[in-house]
Amino acid sequence: MEQFYTLGMILVMIAIFYFLMIRPENKRKKQAEEMRNSLKKGDQITTIGGIVGKIVMVGDETIVIETSDDRVRMELTKWAVSTNNSQQPVDKRAAKKAAKEEEAKAEEPAKIPEGSDNEVK
Repeated sequence: MEQFYTLGMILVMIAIFYFLMIRPENKRKKQAEEMRNSLKKGDQITTIGGIVGKIVMVGDETIVIETSDDRVRMELTKWAVSTNNSQQPVDKRAAKKAAKEEEAKAEEPAKIPEGSDNEVK
């Protein structure tokens, strides 16, 4: 009976390890790969080395970026792209809060300043 308990605890530990370590890492890798595959001309990117530039050409495995107003161009592999600054993720809570504030302003009746000719007497 004690053998089943030990085996069960080992399986529980493996499951916890999977859900806390392996699964989130695979999810991050998949998101990064999707971001790199969706790069297009005109996107502002940052590389893993910290270089910031604008994409001017996209190939199968490489991209060409322009890094300054002097039109300095660099060819990089797609895996070197760290972030796509053109598509920043939207904070859902902030978006909902802003929508509620706009809705509240729209529902608020227009206030007529005192002393104006539009007052009802």
